[in-house]
Formats: sequence, structure tokens, C-alpha cells
Amino acid sequence: MMTQRPHAPSSWLWLLALFTIAGFIETIFYGQISAFTPLYLPNLGVPEPDINAWTGAIVAFSSAIGIPFLPLWGALADRYARKPIIIRSFAVHLVAVILMLLSRSVWVFAIGRAVTSFALGNSGLMMTTLSERAPAHRLGLAFSIMNSAPPLGAFLGPLIGGPIVDTLGLPTLLAINGVLMLAVIVALAFGYRDPFRGADRTPILRMAADSVRIIWRSARLRALFPALFVLFAGWMLAFTYAPRAITALYRGSEPGTAVGVVLAAGGLVTLVLSPIVGALADRFGHWRVLIIGAIVSVALWPIPAFTPDLVSFAIAWAALNGVMSGVFAISFAVLSGSASSDVRGRVMSFAYLPVNVGGLVGPAIGSVVTQESVFAIFPLAAVMTAAGIGALILAARQKIEVEPAHAEA
Repeated sequence: MMTQRPHAPSSWLWLLALFTIAGFIETIFYGQISAFTPLYLPNLGVPEPDINAWTGAIVAFSSAIGIPFLPLWGALADRYARKPIIIRSFAVHLVAVILMLLSRSVWVFAIGRAVTSFALGNSGLMMTTLSERAPAHRLGLAFSIMNSAPPLGAFLGPLIGGPIVDTLGLPTLLAINGVLMLAVIVALAFGYRDPFRGADRTPILRMAADSVRIIWRSARLRALFPALFVLFAGWMLAFTYAPRAITALYRGSEPGTAVGVVLAAGGLVTLVLSPIVGALADRFGHWRVLIIGAIVSVALWPIPAFTPDLVSFAIAWAALNGVMSGVFAISFAVLSGSASSDVRGRVMSFAYLPVNVGGLVGPAIGSVVTQESVFAIFPLAAVMTAAGIGALILAARQKIEVEPAHAEA
């Protein structure tokens, strides 16, 4: 609460730091798995010609499994408490690490990777908790700082993980991630107190269904979610196959390090740009900065397809990743501002749904288009992002209010 002393564990600055660190470690895990899975697939018996197809299929499958359960996490948080649901996500990551460590075939590895999708919903709940304590005039900055954890993880994760993969292998890297996940579980369990307790005694399944209906009855949210689905599908398409593009340009004997360095460059640029974009959005408007950033990315997307070497590709990818990560961070503030205060918690539990759906649609498309050339993903990402911008403009014109239950869709 804002009435607590500034040094109290319940202060918004402490909570921001704790959630940012948790998100940082989670993103290290996700970033390393995304970066190095294509390199590890041959160890699981996947032939080289099938790696592109398996890369997209594993990511799409992982995204699809957890999406139907997403309304349940928000409902459980509203029915009981948010903190246990947040901690649940990191416990799920720990289980996933163990399964992938034990895998001896691509099928078991894919199942372990898919288990991570049961961790969906934690970021939205953390942002809801933070939004209730951060001053309104600092909300955009707070969200941007919290969401700077992913780019920092995207910077350090692959950079540190690449040499480990090259020398000790992916299983060693997975074991390290398991230890980090355990540390996060302990820190969240004892690092803060959340006084929120759900007062709604509606049955859980009905609450989960109501969460979906809340979005459907709001003209703004009904238009905004599909717009963000399309906007981020192109980003997830390119993000999934960037390691394959890097190894296609690399000619050395340490592909893990090469992938790590290039992806780290993108994370470093994002780390610098994300707070700047957040501050600009607070000053000039979240919607305006979101759409302008997306427009800039459309102009940048085709460039990596025409880069002649790894250095120029790294520069182009860093610029693209920085812009898109800034757009991604501001989308949370736009989503939060598009929901009324009484339902914001349930709506924000869906905050990562657009990128999760993008992680399903984009890689699924990529598993087909990359059969000719992995670099075909970049112009396609431009087209998908442009379509998302058009949908965003339409969404911005819709009303925010939640309509009555009997209203026609």
C-alpha cells in the first residue's frame, strides 16, 4: 500500500525490484531455450533438413498447450490470492527443466518445453499487483522498467549461455537454470506480502469463463487483443528462427557463442531503448508511441533478409529487437488502460496472451516458409506487423466500457 513506509517490503519500489529480478531470470531461461534448442536438436536425433520444421513445431506446440488454461489462472487469483499463482509459474519452469534434462528423444524434450506454457499469466498478475501500488503518473515508467527485465535477460542469457553450450552442452545450462528457478521461488515466497484476498465466491470454472466474457463484452478489448495477436505474430516468427539465420551466416566452430553474441546485441539495444520508449509514452501518449514504434519496425523488418554477413545481420537484428521490445512493453500500459479498474486484474492476466498466440501462429507459419529459405521470415514479419498496425488503429477507436452481459457482440 502507498501508506506503508518507503523501506517496507510492500512499497512499490521494492515490489518493482523483486518482480523485475524474477522476470529477468525467467527471461534468461526462455531466451536460452529459444536460442539453443535448434543447436541441440541433432543431439536428439533430428536430421539437419528437418531442424527448421521441428524448431517451429516445438515452439508452436509449446504455445498452444497452455493457452486454454490461461483464464483459469486469473480466476484462481481472483478467487483466492495472486501470490500463489505467481509462484506457481516458476515452479512449473522448474518441472520443465527437469523433464528436458531427462529427455533422450525430441518428443520428450518437446513435452518438457511445452510444460513451460503452464506458467502463463504470471506477468499480468505481477503487473496488476504493481499497478495497485505504483503512483499513476509513474505507471508507464514502472511497467517499462519491469519489462526491461526481458531484454536484459535476452542480453545476458544468450551471451553467457553460448560458451556454456559450446563447451559443456545444453544439459549443463538447463541445470543452472533449475537452480535459478528454485531461488526465485524462495524469493517470491518470502520477499513480499500481498494483502489481496479474493472476495468472489463464484465457482472457478464460471469465473474463468467470465474472464473471457469480460474481454468479449468490451468493444475496445475485443478489438485490441486480435490486433496485438497479429502485431506480435511477426515478431515471434522472426524471434524463433533468428538462431537459424545466424548459424546460416556463421562459418566458425562455435555456433552457440555466435548465436549468443548476436542475440545479446539485440538485448542490449532493447535494454537501452525500453525505458526511453516508456518515458516517451508517458509524455506523448501510450497509443501514439505504440503505433509509431510499430510503423518504424515495418520499415526495418525486411533489412535482415538482405544482409551479406553476420555483422550486418547483428546490427539489423539489434535495431529490430530494440524497437519491437519497446512496442511490446508499451502494449501492457495500453492494455491496462483499456480495462476498467474492477476487472483489470482478470484482463491483465491475459497480458501475455497476444505474444503467446503470436508464438503459436508465427512459428507454425515459419515451419512452412523456411523450407525454401530461413530469411523469408523477415519480409513476412513486415507484412504481419503492418496488418497489426491497421488493427490497432481500429481498436483505438472503440469504447473502453464493458458492455452489459445481454449486449450483442
